[in-house]
Amino acid sequence: MLGGAGILVFLLWRLGTGAFLDGLRVISVPALALAFAIGVATTVFSAWRWCLVARGLGLRLSFRTAVADYYKALFLNAALPGGVLGDVDRAVQHGRDEGDVAKSVRAVVLERTAGQLVLIFVGLTVLLTVPSPVLTALRDHGFVVAVVAAAVFVAFALVLMACRSLRQGGSRLAAGVRTGLAEIRTGLLARRNWPGVTLASVVVLVGHLATFVVAARAAGSVASLTRLVPLMLLALLAMSLPLNIGGWGPREAVTAWAFGAAGLSATQGLTTAVVYGVFAFAAALPGAAVLLVRAAARLRPAAVVPVSPAPYGLAAPLAPAAPLASAASAAPVSPEMLLGRELARVGA
Repeated sequence: MLGGAGILVFLLWRLGTGAFLDGLRVISVPALALAFAIGVATTVFSAWRWCLVARGLGLRLSFRTAVADYYKALFLNAALPGGVLGDVDRAVQHGRDEGDVAKSVRAVVLERTAGQLVLIFVGLTVLLTVPSPVLTALRDHGFVVAVVAAAVFVAFALVLMACRSLRQGGSRLAAGVRTGLAEIRTGLLARRNWPGVTLASVVVLVGHLATFVVAARAAGSVASLTRLVPLMLLALLAMSLPLNIGGWGPREAVTAWAFGAAGLSATQGLTTAVVYGVFAFAAALPGAAVLLVRAAARLRPAAVVPVSPAPYGLAAPLAPAAPLASAASAAPVSPEMLLGRELARVGA
């Protein structure tokens, strides 16, 4: 929260309140409706991706429940600090329903990781090939970038080596590593899962970029898509940082810097980010409806079957027991048997 608040205060100090207020003024009903429709598509494909991963791990998750829970998570992510508390909520709730919270949490982590991997791959590919402020910075500071890239590669290699050695150990950490690697294979890399997970992640990324384009056009930007897409990918990468207040903070700072570095107005970049934030919040509003409906269902009293009292306050008589049938009663009775029974009764 402090990180996101500090970023917003810095932007207000450097760019003023005009960019934030313009982000609210420029929004039109058609643009908001278009962004909401794009949000429906991205949410549906995100829920489908979650279903694929969860079912790959052996958990039950219906598509209808996944869509409702994903909408609720999006709303909580937008309304609460950090931007991930909604995902924590859907992971824990689904785990309680299935009786395995740990596996459900890992399913949500894998689902979100799949989306981030596609974003990083596409983002790096575009930023390293299409003219952008990042490509310019790489050319101007090639030595620094090479050192950072080498450090990242070495760290990644060390992680792989550590995972490989831990797979043979008998500690709890080694068991956790083995479990994680096995679930990556079954939840993400299985033949029946990875095409759908990849497709859903690509559609979600395209939906986010389309929402950014709508926001940029609403903010008055007339730049071409080839000029805007790298800047928007930078903003989406910044959104994955948990230093935000309901998603606000790094996104606005990176968008303002990227627009300014690309020769566009930094103020227009901040306005674009503000419009995108409003669009994202509006697209998550069905999650508030899900919260309200479920809260009302929990508060609704259980149905009570009325019992009619007996007349005059007396206890209701019990129904007469049905006579027990036996093979002896069904057999024919001779006169001698009847006489014997009567004599036995009289003698008694």
